[in-house]
Amino acid sequence: MHNAALPAVGLARWRYQLLPVPPELFARTVRALPRAGFRGANVTIPHKEQALALADAPSARAEAIGAANTLIFEDDGGIRADNTDAPALIDALPFSPRGKTALVLGAGGTARAAVWALLDAGAAEVRVWNRSPERARAVSAEVGGVAVERAEPAHLLVHCTSTGLGAYEDTFKNLPLTADSLSSYDCLVDLVYGATETRLVKAARTRLVPVIDGIEILIGQGALSFAQFTGRPAPIALMRAAVRAS
Repeated sequence: MHNAALPAVGLARWRYQLLPVPPELFARTVRALPRAGFRGANVTIPHKEQALALADAPSARAEAIGAANTLIFEDDGGIRADNTDAPALIDALPFSPRGKTALVLGAGGTARAAVWALLDAGAAEVRVWNRSPERARAVSAEVGGVAVERAEPAHLLVHCTSTGLGAYEDTFKNLPLTADSLSSYDCLVDLVYGATETRLVKAARTRLVPVIDGIEILIGQGALSFAQFTGRPAPIALMRAAVRAS
């Protein structure tokens, strides 16, 4: 989507490329990127907490969340960090979370962003579940929310675990949900994305539960990062078309 958008804003010589990096080489790789001509980077799991730690100038929301997914390399050698997952989630919702309840599944960097974003947008209560209750309690203590050990009805369900990435994975075996229990939520946001819909999304659609899929969040956070990389408004419709077409 970035490579489709760059020529559209007059940056035809710019390129966006994938750089697989093991955790033990992350810091060294990031520090080398500016010298290699990079303007910035998007950061995915499991590097989001490390990305924040490397930053000289983290945004207020990245600092509050404790994770960054966007790094900008300044001309003076400094590294600026932001978290665009949080505003992308709020922008994608079909209703305002103000006064609403939410259940966030997961305790990684994306889940931290979701919890912080929902509370910042005025949610009445954000519950946090993880297969490791200790991690759920840690996220709740650091970012906000209430750690829970089971799923109960809420206005919004936000799935932030890696469950669903595998084509043959038994999604509901790894989550505190059944397919039928999805009807107790007004909306599902599934941060997992791939070439086909996840089992979680399919089950929700079958039960007529409104769904925001991971690709929509991917586009939203990417557009916000794009604007910071380039200093130009992102052509969101073009980016969406490029992602959906692929």
